[in-house]
Amino acid sequence: QVQLVESGGGLVQPGGSLRLSCAASGLMMDWHVIGWIRQAPGKEREAISCISTGDGNTYYADSVKGRFTVSRDNAKNTVYLQMDSLRAEDTAVYYCATDTSDYACPPYEYDTWGQGTQVTVSS
Repeated sequence: QVQLVESGGGLVQPGGSLRLSCAASGLMMDWHVIGWIRQAPGKEREAISCISTGDGNTYYADSVKGRFTVSRDNAKNTVYLQMDSLRAEDTAVYYCATDTSDYACPPYEYDTWGQGTQVTVSS
């Protein structure tokens, strides 16, 4: 059974940084796509980044490009999202997710999700 567990969320001041982690287990393919999706209160989910664990291909939404960096540690089956220059509008629940049938980044759709971790940017 595929399981994704996020960690690293919290409260940070504007301009600060946080690093989120997504630990994956149970994935059957050698290559995977791990994505980061966020949802702010009253807003739709926004897919902000992903990485293909095989070739390292990455994707960033315009809203985070230049501020967020996604990376992977294949030995630890963990994907990271380094978030710098955080803004109040980055406040959201952040989820990691995968497409268990493909490794394209970004995928057609994500079919397995973690439980989410809260990120709050406030002074």
